Amino acid sequence: MSDRLIFHIDVNSAFLSWESVRRVENGEQDLRLIPAVIGGNPQKRTGIVLAKSIPAKKYGIKTGEPMAMALRKCPYLISAPADFRQYDKCSKAFKAICKSYAPAMESFSIDEVFLDMTGTSFIYPDPIATAHKIKDQIKEELGFTVNVGIGPNKLCAKMASDFEKPDKVHTLFIEEIPKKMWPLPIGELFSVGRSSAEKLQKEGITTIGQLANANLGYVQGILGSKFGKHVHNYANGIDDDPVIEEREREKSYSVETTVEENLEDYESIDRMLLAQADIVSARIRRDHVKSSCIAVTYRTTSFKNKNHQRKLDHSTDVTMEIYEVAKELIRECWNRQPLRLIGLSLSEIDDGSFEQLSFFKDEKKEKLRRLDMALDNIRGRYGNASVQRVSTMDTLKKVGRKHQAKHENEVSEKNKKN
Repeated sequence: MSDRLIFHIDVNSAFLSWESVRRVENGEQDLRLIPAVIGGNPQKRTGIVLAKSIPAKKYGIKTGEPMAMALRKCPYLISAPADFRQYDKCSKAFKAICKSYAPAMESFSIDEVFLDMTGTSFIYPDPIATAHKIKDQIKEELGFTVNVGIGPNKLCAKMASDFEKPDKVHTLFIEEIPKKMWPLPIGELFSVGRSSAEKLQKEGITTIGQLANANLGYVQGILGSKFGKHVHNYANGIDDDPVIEEREREKSYSVETTVEENLEDYESIDRMLLAQADIVSARIRRDHVKSSCIAVTYRTTSFKNKNHQRKLDHSTDVTMEIYEVAKELIRECWNRQPLRLIGLSLSEIDDGSFEQLSFFKDEKKEKLRRLDMALDNIRGRYGNASVQRVSTMDTLKKVGRKHQAKHENEVSEKNKKN
């Protein structure tokens, strides 16, 4: 395993970068250079943040938080609606370039890949030069930047790619761990979420180096046997997970979101699933097709992926029907371990002509279908952010009320001081 060579390639602020590419081509302002986000309606202060620019990050804006909260942090924040057709196009182009360099590529998310470069030294004798070549080719041909992390395993490559952004190449080999990784705060170790970091900090473990050099049994006593061993290994740069190239999937419609603050409760997860159901169902209605198989996917903080699906006895394109099934699926499969990524996909696509019909109309479903059609028509004419689903707004209010009140108080206190 010591001879392995792994690259982790991550698009910088992916959704925002991909929207910026289109805007720059049209002579518009580059969202990457100003406080800007993807998602939500800034006028109505609804929706959630799907991606943010580096200038927006300086205001403490986070992926997955309500737009109202983000606007309290930065009142002149610019927001653009999500366009997953554009994202899918850019993602495929990005991954095609990456795949051309490696024997095996694992798609980690829509904007991240792992490349197994082991055994390529005759073709690419200088790994750092090769990483720069990949990075520069993506920038020149596609117009957006990536970070490349290089290491002996997936964990080290992932940590390296996060060191400094954007448009950088970093290494994290075993001999570099004490200098580059151990001084970092414990919360920056991949897979250590907020609650785990707080538990370790209470016991005096505040840096990755302190965790790495702590007694394993002591760490397991704090975090549990399995997860304690996992993070202790990670702190020491130990990770034997292979790069697995996924088989080509059948045609499906999907959306996934990587979050900065781990999802740790059903309310937060439901909020994300509802937004995703609204996005993905609009896409299948746009293509005049329906789905009879709904799946939720998640990735835990320990790199473990889980997919759980359900085949329906009919095909559907109704947002709330898809959302309700997704909620049931996550409750059936989630083991309460903090989540880093969550996704929703629709497969077994058909034209809807074989939908099982009842002699009696389901009036509730017909009302929901008419609502979907009305929203699609408005968004088609005035843009994705022109109207928000009431149920989405209600969900966001429930989740964000406490946090919004906190930020309102903070803003009030700042105004008093000024």
